[in-house]
Amino acid sequence: MNGSFSIIQLILSMLIFLVMFFGISFLLNMLLRMTWLMAFVYPLIVIFIVDEVSFFDYFTNPAESFGLLGEKLSSLQIVDVLILASGFAGTIIAGIVIKLLRKNGYRMF
Repeated sequence: MNGSFSIIQLILSMLIFLVMFFGISFLLNMLLRMTWLMAFVYPLIVIFIVDEVSFFDYFTNPAESFGLLGEKLSSLQIVDVLILASGFAGTIIAGIVIKLLRKNGYRMF
């Protein structure tokens, strides 16, 4: 991200990512009954968010595409890492909540 980023924007962005990915993960866990699916899929989502290379370039020109991905990931600012990490925390929290609900006898779909 370019420019300045206030602490309020950071907190709101982290909260939005946490809640958004908690909701998506919770619904997918409930429908597919695969508790940790989104925890494994989330890194792919991060790659699509961060990288500017086309999906097909990873198959047609993998060396350059993965090199550009490495450069993009290493050039992320701490603000970006915190926001993306809060999304991952949302997926982990959703997995824990689903596990606890199933342990307590709740059956979803």
